[in-house]
Amino acid sequence: MKSKTLFDKIWDSHVVKSIEDGPDVLYIDRHYIHEVTSPQAFNGLKERGIPVFRPGKTLATADHNIPTKDQHLPISDLLSRNQVERLSENCQKYGIELFGINHPKNGIVHVIGPELGYTLPGMTIVCGDSHTSTHGAFGTIAFGIGTSEVEMVLATQCILQPKPKKMRIIINGKLHKGVTSKDIIMYIISEISASGATGYFVEYSGNAIRSLSMESRMTICNMSIEMGARGGLIAPDETTVQYLKKIPLIPGIKDIYSSVNEWEKLCSDPDAVFDSELNFDAGLIKPMITYGTNPGMGMAIDASIPDSDQNGSKASASYLKSLEYMGFKPGMKLLGHPVDYVFVGSCTNGRIEDFRAFAEVIKGRKKAENITALIVPGSKKVEEQMVAEGLIEIYKNAGFDVRQPGCSSCLAMNEDKIPQGKYAVSTSNRNFEGRQGPGARTLLASPFTAAATAVTGSICDPRQFITEENKVKN
Repeated sequence: MKSKTLFDKIWDSHVVKSIEDGPDVLYIDRHYIHEVTSPQAFNGLKERGIPVFRPGKTLATADHNIPTKDQHLPISDLLSRNQVERLSENCQKYGIELFGINHPKNGIVHVIGPELGYTLPGMTIVCGDSHTSTHGAFGTIAFGIGTSEVEMVLATQCILQPKPKKMRIIINGKLHKGVTSKDIIMYIISEISASGATGYFVEYSGNAIRSLSMESRMTICNMSIEMGARGGLIAPDETTVQYLKKIPLIPGIKDIYSSVNEWEKLCSDPDAVFDSELNFDAGLIKPMITYGTNPGMGMAIDASIPDSDQNGSKASASYLKSLEYMGFKPGMKLLGHPVDYVFVGSCTNGRIEDFRAFAEVIKGRKKAENITALIVPGSKKVEEQMVAEGLIEIYKNAGFDVRQPGCSSCLAMNEDKIPQGKYAVSTSNRNFEGRQGPGARTLLASPFTAAATAVTGSICDPRQFITEENKVKN
């Protein structure tokens, strides 16, 4: 029997039909929807008189443009309110489970799917959102789709999809103090560029990946999109199993132990062939920060902004334009540069582990006066955990307020916008021009770096607060 990659095993087992010289018809196990990319899809079904084929395979939440303050009040923005109301109406009409605003299970779609047990190893998963790749941390094929494809999946539970090429990225070695999974993926993107994995589905492996928690693995897979990949995945292991065993009730599974036997088979064969392989040494990675307007423009936090493009050629006009937008120049160091905002949250770093890390640094310290902080949990469950673990109290004592769950300032579709010209150290995934608000200047970083910046008021190396065992110095 021909050796296969993990990606091949999942993909091939879900192919309903292969079209000669065309795409595959791929069956979808789980379809996530939200208020922004679903209204047009439901309208399409209505116009053609088509029902939702398998409503039990779809799960809905409101997250992208809901407010993160006063969620008990009517949404003030009319467009946002309309989208949220349409989602509720459509889910009720077609029998789709909805975790809407104020529901105890509400949250960012890529946070609640895993934490509630809807994301399971071996699945195919889609959503009208590019960061669906997050779910690949569980050993799934998960990718974002467009609105017309959302309609296709609602109508057929299948999607037409060409099979991507396969890349393996191997990260071995021991991570140094203050270095997180966010730094790992930002380092990889800085090395291969924001288009370095275009056309590929990436499998991450190596002992550095195996050492990561499930939350950290989700961060890695989440930002696969930022290097152009179709998605990313990590083979399930004991860490995956232990995470899932802690979920009180996993939808569709009566006996988790029999499922574990199947999950253990989900790995690439030892001699499986990838179209491309890359190796990285975890010991070379430092805390990272971006300096430009795409995620590939990143560097170690104590480095200087390069005076050339990523490929080593003379600085191009677009490179210099990016720096001009950010107010930076080649050769500059960013350490000590004043910052106005800090954002902690998003589907990249909005889980309980991220807020624990932030709390470790700020505990016993005070927020710098010049910092406005947007602290936004990724779900109601994360919010509850923060209360139960005393994190909210730590934040309040340090001068921080915690908002209610939502996508928030990651894409600024609600009121949580960074003002024009202001700098924000953000734990989200994109730093495009205007991503966090018109004229906003975004610097991507880890929760540790965001916390160090929040208490000092300027870009700060978090390692000065952390011991070699990743324990924070008080």
